[in-house]
Amino acid sequence: MSSSPSPVPTSGPANAVWRALADPSRRRMLDELRRNPKTTGKLARSFDMSRFGVMKHLRVLEKAGLVVVETRGRERWNHLNPLPIREIYRRWIRPFEEPLSDRLLRLKALAEEEKTKNDE
Repeated sequence: MSSSPSPVPTSGPANAVWRALADPSRRRMLDELRRNPKTTGKLARSFDMSRFGVMKHLRVLEKAGLVVVETRGRERWNHLNPLPIREIYRRWIRPFEEPLSDRLLRLKALAEEEKTKNDE
């Protein structure tokens, strides 16, 4: 049984997340929302762009599932949804990280063993 990752889809939710994360302004918006939810107006004041520009970016983030919008009266509250980022970590980062970590731990153990031999 092979442990190789599944084929990379050319469309779908994962690609929407990657496209959303590709823009530095959207990544900054996610950083802002990670601290706490914000209204669209408050978020717009943190950026050097029009409110319309911020709303356009928020729509991309919402379509990718990275932002969940809650309407309270006339205000739109934007909340970070970390699950799509967690899925990217699970699918793309962890499989590459674990083998490297194992190799680094083995290298550390060998270096410590060599140092102990040299100290004797």
